Amino acid sequence: MKKIKYILQKEFIQIFRNKTMLPMIFGIPILQLVVLVHAATLEMKSIDMYVVDKDLSSLSHKLITKFDFSPFYNISGVSFSIDEANEAIEKNQADFIIHIPYGFERDLIRENSTQVQLLIDGINGMAASLIYAYSSTVISDFNRNIIVDLTQMPAIKDLNPIAVETSYWYNPELNYKTYMLPGILVILVTVISMFLAAMNIVREKEIGTIEQLNVTPISKIEFIVGKLIPFLIIALFELAFGLLVGKIFFHIPIVGSLWLLFGFTIVYLLAVLGIGLFISTISSTQQQVMFICFFFMLVFILMSGIFTPTESMPTWAQRVNIINPFYYFMRVIRMILLKGSGFWDISYEFFSLLIYATIMLSLSVWKYRKVA
Repeated sequence: MKKIKYILQKEFIQIFRNKTMLPMIFGIPILQLVVLVHAATLEMKSIDMYVVDKDLSSLSHKLITKFDFSPFYNISGVSFSIDEANEAIEKNQADFIIHIPYGFERDLIRENSTQVQLLIDGINGMAASLIYAYSSTVISDFNRNIIVDLTQMPAIKDLNPIAVETSYWYNPELNYKTYMLPGILVILVTVISMFLAAMNIVREKEIGTIEQLNVTPISKIEFIVGKLIPFLIIALFELAFGLLVGKIFFHIPIVGSLWLLFGFTIVYLLAVLGIGLFISTISSTQQQVMFICFFFMLVFILMSGIFTPTESMPTWAQRVNIINPFYYFMRVIRMILLKGSGFWDISYEFFSLLIYATIMLSLSVWKYRKVA
């Protein structure tokens, strides 16, 4: 234990002596957390709509007005030419076109059916799906009102229909920040800890101090443990500070046990730091470490489920995701904070990461070559 204690003293002195490392560890992640929670959203709050109304009837005017009164839509242009509307989409001046053909009102009154065309910019598939969903809801509501007006039925409220009340669990207000903050916090904590752990041993190699450590009576396990614990403590502090910021500024609910969350985080960080240390042992320069870390982090983040559920991925991608540590923690932090899940609810992720951490730390110890 004495040997490990001296290594820890050396590591903390080295960390706090580096003036550029402290802002990178503590300042930048919190700033990114505050900014990214507001920026990383899939909500559509301002949809630019281009109107092509060839009918110019009272019903077509009512339909356009219904869109205009919605807080999600902004009419960016009006024309009688579909070519001008297409040109607006090509110039990124509109997100979608609502095309009301000639005879819209006449067909609706005479034949009880008519058509409306929606032309949506499909470059961003997620945004296009949301625009279609929002627009379909507006048109469906307009259609129900028209049916009541044309058939001269009594108002629906006078018929005492079945009342449907929707209740959303765990995030009743559908606040996207509540969903995104835990995910972004996972990424920031992981990136900092993995990157610093990966750079650590390589930095020792480049400045020549690794040779001095190799000739000391320190075993490989003691060396790896001494390198791992400082970044484990720093990552736990980052998580605690991030949760505090989320509670104060974003009012994120913390329903579950923080002891369970931090206990799971320790196992998770052992796996992540094991990956970083393993990368460090097989690399010779900091540049190599940066390229390898960038490759794995990019893949892990995109497949973690931060924006979309992993269940929507192809089957082969879900199977590959078993080696993605981000995937496990992304699920667990949301389950504990938002759902109040207990240990047995996250037992699969816990034991999976425990095995993962054991393998990665064993590989790090095995790969580190100590020449005494």
